[in-house]
Amino acid sequence: MATPAPSGAQASASASPMAQDIAAARGAAAHVVPILRHLLRSDDNSIFSDEIVARVRGMFVDLARQLVVALAAAAGHAEPEGWAHEAADELAHVLADNPAFLEHFHTLALEWHWTVRLERSRALDPVLPPLLQARMSDPDAASSAAAMNLLAAQARFCQNRRRMQLPLGELPGDLVHIALVTLRAHVGLDASAEAYALIADRSVRTEIDESRSRLAQMGRVLDAMGDRAGAALDIDQAGVALFLTALARGSGLSREGAIIATIDGQLPRLVLALRACGLAPAGVAAAALAFHPEAELPQGYTELSPSEAATLLAEPCP
Repeated sequence: MATPAPSGAQASASASPMAQDIAAARGAAAHVVPILRHLLRSDDNSIFSDEIVARVRGMFVDLARQLVVALAAAAGHAEPEGWAHEAADELAHVLADNPAFLEHFHTLALEWHWTVRLERSRALDPVLPPLLQARMSDPDAASSAAAMNLLAAQARFCQNRRRMQLPLGELPGDLVHIALVTLRAHVGLDASAEAYALIADRSVRTEIDESRSRLAQMGRVLDAMGDRAGAALDIDQAGVALFLTALARGSGLSREGAIIATIDGQLPRLVLALRACGLAPAGVAAAALAFHPEAELPQGYTELSPSEAATLLAEPCP
């Protein structure tokens, strides 16, 4: 159950235990990417679940496969998919050395973990939560269309997660760029291979429209809600995907950072992020306990203002 701070406590006093909690959580979070990189190269999955590691591996292999198919098509290969099946593993290992990719893929796997878990424990629809259903009925045509587009994008997300796949078009633009630069570096200095890689690069960039990605669709739905976007912080109404996006926006965290805040050992950061969004203490407790129903919430957060919580959350690692 939640353990609130004593009613007479002052914000300045309560900040001290919260600061210690958040420092410990931040230190633990800093080790996530190096540990995951090690586990992708070994069979020691004692820290991360087998499921999470397998899903991250699967996304790297699928990403590499798509890049090799683009390269093979540029080279005029008769069977690009067959060639990709043989050549993708090596490129996948190279991509897995990039911390930005590791963080993004890890958090997508975690998002899917929570999607499945909360569907079971709280009957949350992974595709059509109540808030999205309501937005689809909005009399404003643009708002309704944005909600329907998100519905389709979320359905594809669920299908891709089950298959351990990730289309290139769903990557943030900076990661698409890193992937293509990595491909061009990977083919080496052979002039013809480099030329094919450049053709593949141009072809992929031409085909991708980042504004159609699921992440962009969620942003448009929240934008259309205006000052009512805070309703997405009610996870039972918004579902996991919109909740996490609203949490990131309201707290100043990246979406990856917001997802990391939901895992075991990161409860102080989750509580601060929720408070930084402007949620009242009761709302903070409800959202945090949805993820960790048996947890005791950190003392002191009820005395922090949203701005104080945001300041604590943003403090750099010592």
